[in-house]
Amino acid sequence: MGTIIETNDLRAYYITQAYGVERTVKAVDGITLRIKEGEVYGIAGESGCGKSTLLRILLGAYEPPLTVVGGEVKYHLDGDILDAADLTDEQQRDLKWRTISYIPQGSMHVLNPVRRIRDTFHDFISAHRDATKSESFQLTADYLRDLGLPEKVLASYPHQLSGGMRQRVTIALATILWPKLIFADEPTTALDVVVQRGVIQMLKDVQQKEGSTLVLITHDIGVHANLADRIGILYAGKLVEESDTKTILENPRHPYTRFLIESLPSLDSREERLAIPGRPPALDRPPSGCRFHERCPLAKDICQTVEPDLIEIEPKHFTACHVVEEELSSVAV
Repeated sequence: MGTIIETNDLRAYYITQAYGVERTVKAVDGITLRIKEGEVYGIAGESGCGKSTLLRILLGAYEPPLTVVGGEVKYHLDGDILDAADLTDEQQRDLKWRTISYIPQGSMHVLNPVRRIRDTFHDFISAHRDATKSESFQLTADYLRDLGLPEKVLASYPHQLSGGMRQRVTIALATILWPKLIFADEPTTALDVVVQRGVIQMLKDVQQKEGSTLVLITHDIGVHANLADRIGILYAGKLVEESDTKTILENPRHPYTRFLIESLPSLDSREERLAIPGRPPALDRPPSGCRFHERCPLAKDICQTVEPDLIEIEPKHFTACHVVEEELSSVAV
């Protein structure tokens, strides 16, 4: 599989000025990614680690005070390589929704509360292709049927649907034009576990039917376990570990990733789950060295002063940790 989107040393900061004082929040700070065609790539981490900011940059949906101060984002589409920061207005209109789509966290931010669902779909479809109302209604009905949604939702208003059904409708709306690249931002937040399962299955169906690439943002490792092929772990604006989902879940190497995995609830255990000690650092004044060292039980002197490189510790498994690097060095000796 080829690469469909990549970042190289991407740095995106929130830069604000108030009362003559400039404040810079380093939300995304030096991230390099390669996301492949047809895969589900999960981005995980605590709230405030930079997940949603990274998503906005990848999607090209940002404006000041968020500023890209370095690096690049490139799309590989139909044999062309496009710089996401250098797209014309026409290119952006052509790419958005037909080639690159977005599933937001809150369905009520997308669905017009005074329009029936069928009319919202028609508005969306007709904005991107020539289609009469009857044609768009038929296309929508067929697509919803393929995804297992009842046709009766088309005559409903958003408030007449449950939260889970609204989220399913939002997923259908975002993908009805068969985009190649789909970004999803916390698509199961605020849904109970039973409804989550249905939404997760729908995302799987959409991605597999169309062979799309799905970039999934969520703090919920359980959702990643059900959906993602690979996972990148973010901490304080840095990518600290990346590998296939099975490896991340069964053999996490970075101490932060271990805490994330160990905090997952388990049905067959009554033991209290471990919480990550301390709190994430303020990104307007991130700590020197490894940004996790103030919370890490394994931290050494070097962790306080030298930033670790993201290295390949085994095939296709990357981590940024001095302790892991020292372990590898001692084994090699």
